Amino acid sequence: MRIIVDADACPGREIIEKAAQKNYIEVIMYCDINHILKSDYSKIVYVDSGFQSVDMKIVNETKKGDIVITQDFGVAAMVLGKNAYALSPKGNIYSNDNIERLLFERHLGQKVRRGGGRTINAKKRNSEDDKRLYNSLIEIIEK
Repeated sequence: MRIIVDADACPGREIIEKAAQKNYIEVIMYCDINHILKSDYSKIVYVDSGFQSVDMKIVNETKKGDIVITQDFGVAAMVLGKNAYALSPKGNIYSNDNIERLLFERHLGQKVRRGGGRTINAKKRNSEDDKRLYNSLIEIIEK
């Protein structure tokens, strides 16, 4: 088991590392060359910038049993198909039971925006999100 992080826009990296260190689990953070990350614990992997380059690298590198942390429902769906776990940076667990609905809601939002409409912005991150992320990670690790 490894923790793989879509780190281009992932808040809570310290929380992820805390849960990983406690359980002696490797963390690999993927980001494109336009970002600079530093970590004393995680391995940081840079990929070329480009449309979905980080996403494709994550999907290709993920193995059964890995935990992938991403905001991208498409990435989550693909790693679930590889029998890996998927988790949002806010600690919401993606599963085969909810991913289809999330992908459909994303599709509807894109359709509204293409038509000139507006959609509701995501809520700002708060301390409850941090707790949920840590607790969800520990829950998955202990399975």
